[in-house]
Amino acid sequence: MYKVIYLYILICSDNSFYVGVTNDLDKRIIQHNTGTNKTAYTYTRRPVKLAYHTIFNDFDLAFEWETRIKKWSRAKKQALIDGDFDLLKLLSKKKFRK
Repeated sequence: MYKVIYLYILICSDNSFYVGVTNDLDKRIIQHNTGTNKTAYTYTRRPVKLAYHTIFNDFDLAFEWETRIKKWSRAKKQALIDGDFDLLKLLSKKKFRK
């Protein structure tokens, strides 16, 4: 059986980003916007708007990417949202000090 797992990025009302994974994207966005969890990051940052999503068929891989993207800079997240893969590649290069 093929499972669909969504990795998604929301833009919150304070212009911050929220990264998550779910198996029901529409339901999850509704949950974020209705504030079903008062301790959630998005609760005080509603309304939220879907900025990006992609599909995985492996939850572990989706979760791995969620964890990775959460650590990215705002600029890298924005490049992903914009589909600017050249900029994303440039921003991903490590800068080493001499």
